[in-house]
Amino acid sequence: MNKIPNRQAICEVLMEKAKEDKDIVVLCSDSRGSASLTPFANEYPKQFVEVGIAEQNLVSIAAGLAKCKKKPFAASPACFLSTRSYEQAKVDCAYSNTNVTLIGISGGISYGALGMSHHSAQDIAAMSAIPNMRVYLPSDRFQTAKLIEALLKDEKPAYIRVGRNPVEDVYTEENCPFEMDKATVITEGTDVAIIACGEMVGPAVQAAELLKAEGISASVVDMYCVKPLDKEAIVKAAGNAKLVVTVEEHAPFGGLGSMVSQVVAGECPKKVVNLALPDAPVITGTSKEVFDYYGLNGEGIVKTVKENL
Repeated sequence: MNKIPNRQAICEVLMEKAKEDKDIVVLCSDSRGSASLTPFANEYPKQFVEVGIAEQNLVSIAAGLAKCKKKPFAASPACFLSTRSYEQAKVDCAYSNTNVTLIGISGGISYGALGMSHHSAQDIAAMSAIPNMRVYLPSDRFQTAKLIEALLKDEKPAYIRVGRNPVEDVYTEENCPFEMDKATVITEGTDVAIIACGEMVGPAVQAAELLKAEGISASVVDMYCVKPLDKEAIVKAAGNAKLVVTVEEHAPFGGLGSMVSQVVAGECPKKVVNLALPDAPVITGTSKEVFDYYGLNGEGIVKTVKENL
């Protein structure tokens, strides 16, 4: 079992790059520990800004630093970053087209037992609705590292959501295909196309293996780039399948399922089934307990596929 969460992978890349690039600046809202960014703060105190519990200020300060030609990475719990500082993300980052990378940590239901106040089940929809704002949900530590490296090379705003806990590796360090803003096709199949993002990619891969054992051919598409959405990958996967199933750690409205449905309806009409969190306060429990309860695991995906194929 992998013990390195995606948030730690972010810190490791930023620490390595900051050795040579003094324009990299990390900002936190009393969240350096939660974001696994304490090592960065200790190693590069002159490139670290602690804002305290003030998410709006966090984003605005990051935008100001970007206008001064710095490369700011602002980290805060996704539940707060995508709600409390929404106007700052919209105006200071996106409307002004500033080079700010917003990192939503402990995304989805990572804070499980803390309940709805600490869940971020609306952030894909909210952030994707902002013009100029890109939205990324990397699936494992290796893809997370490649994404951060890519974002260091451009100058456009972005929102990244990562979970709190380590997740099973989808890729390996030697084999992690990555192209900016292009989905990764992990497997190809002819019966069902499973399109997932973030921590749901691992269960999607597991489901494909279970389905294969039952003679059902499944393709798995890792849609880490929720916005811009890789429409070409969706059309190709859906065109080759009888059914499309989307899987996301998000509310059923405005997220990956809604976006994929729009593309499929307009380009290659097929039945689309969206596996997501309910439109209701989510039960409390560990991430695994919540995922198991709502069928957001390998067995749950298999059940949904077999019921709808």
